[in-house]
Parts: sequence; structure tokens; C-alpha cells
Amino acid sequence: MSKNGEHTESAPERDRPDLRADCGSCFALCCVAPAFSASADFAINKPAGQACRHLQPDFRCGIHKSLRENGFRSCTVYDCFGAGQKVSQVTFGGQSWRQAPQTAQQMFEVFPIVRDLHELCWYLTEALTLQAAGPLHDELRLALRETNRLTQGSPHALLGLDVAAHRRDVNALLLQTSENARFEIRHTKTDHRGADLIGVKLEGADLRGASLRGAYLIGADLRRADLRMADLIGADLRGANLGGANLTGSIFLIQSQLDSAKGDDETRLSPSFVRPRHWSASGT
Repeated sequence: MSKNGEHTESAPERDRPDLRADCGSCFALCCVAPAFSASADFAINKPAGQACRHLQPDFRCGIHKSLRENGFRSCTVYDCFGAGQKVSQVTFGGQSWRQAPQTAQQMFEVFPIVRDLHELCWYLTEALTLQAAGPLHDELRLALRETNRLTQGSPHALLGLDVAAHRRDVNALLLQTSENARFEIRHTKTDHRGADLIGVKLEGADLRGASLRGAYLIGADLRRADLRMADLIGADLRGANLGGANLTGSIFLIQSQLDSAKGDDETRLSPSFVRPRHWSASGT
């Protein structure tokens, strides 16, 4: 899409397998570390640090092929951005919490920290593919190198990080990148940053270049909406209907947002995304 000034799909920054989950190299940290409350997205209550009852001795999920049918929808949309294998194989040297129970609590506390850092790495990597971010490339690359460096720290160093402060600094840079990219949209751009749009009717809406950063779009009707170059970082799209919507070139959209939404075969996506299997055929 480089001809339209949006993304450069072939940019080397997109080739980051370390930012994609490799469950086979992880000690199922997402199935143990977080706490979950019984809800429409998770069928049972699970305290932090306690393994899900469906976790098997080999760190695999016993109901992986039927998670949605069994009420564990949140498990199908969770993305650790590769933090699971980093903590398992690098931070703790390939020794699992079952092999070394004395490290379990520390491992579970480190995991969300590394996950946050890997998420920032993903957004910074994505920002570097935006042509309009050119003037900010040096700052973005510096922030990416520093964030990568932080992920390599020891458990003690990671637990001592002020991740919130680092996130604020990176977010300021990502916001400027977004504003530069969306400046090209030559019409009045909607600002829905952090807005409560739960269940709102936005069918056919022109949201090109809109800011939907952190917006609550749970169950929203976005059928046939134009979301090209819209900033979707942190937007909650759970249950949102994206049938026929155009999300090509949306800024900071991630796969798990699509996985949590509804769509169909007419929903337009950039080539880097995978159309979720639970999406319906158009008109159904």
C-alpha cells in the first residue's frame, strides 16, 4: 500500500517472529499467570497463579479445538506478542515452573511485564512501516531498541521496571506517528478517543482517519463502515459487527481485535491479517 502513503508491507520491520506467540516454546503462562472471573468470555473463576483446569501436563490445552463452544472465548483472542516464549526460554532459561516450583511466582509476575514490553515493540515496529512516520523514524527506532533491551533483563531487573512510565513515553511517540499518518485524510476526522461507544449504531459511517484509540466499541454496529487509516490502538472490538467494513490501512489494528469481533467475507482487511474462522459468510 505504499503508493497511497499508508503502509509499506515489505518493510523489514514487519518480519518479527519474536513478536508472534509460539505456544510450543512457552510453559502455558497465559493459562496460569492471569486471574479470570466467570463471564461470557471465560467459563470459570481462576485465581492468578493457578493453572486452568484444562491445562495438561505437557502445557497444552485439553479443549483447544473447542474453546469457544466451552465458554472460553477470551482464550481464543488472547495475544502475548511472543512474551510467553521469551519468559520461558530466555528469562528463565527453559526451566518451567513445574520443574522449579520456587521460581513460579516470580515467573508469573514477570510475564505480564514482558508482555507489555512486547506489545510496545509490536506497535513501534508497525509505526516504522508507516510512510508518514518518516520524520519520526530515528525516534521510533531508538524507542524500539530500548524496549527490546528492556525485554532482555533478568527477572529482578524486569520486576524493578517502571513499565507505566516507559509506556507513556512510547505512547506519546505513537500518538504523534498516528497524527502524522492521519493528517493525509482531507476531511473532518472524528475524535472518539476513549469514548463509550458500546452498542452504538455506526453502520456505513465514514470513519476514515478517525481516532478510536482506547474506544469501547463492544457490540457496536460497524457494518460497512469505512475505517481506512483509523487509529484503532487499544480499541475494544469484542462482539462488534464488522460485516462489510473496510479496515484496509487501519492504524495499529492487531489480529486479536479482529478475533474478538464479528465479520464476514466482505470485510476488507490488509494482507497481513488472517480472517478469523468464526466469521460468517456475508448475509448470514
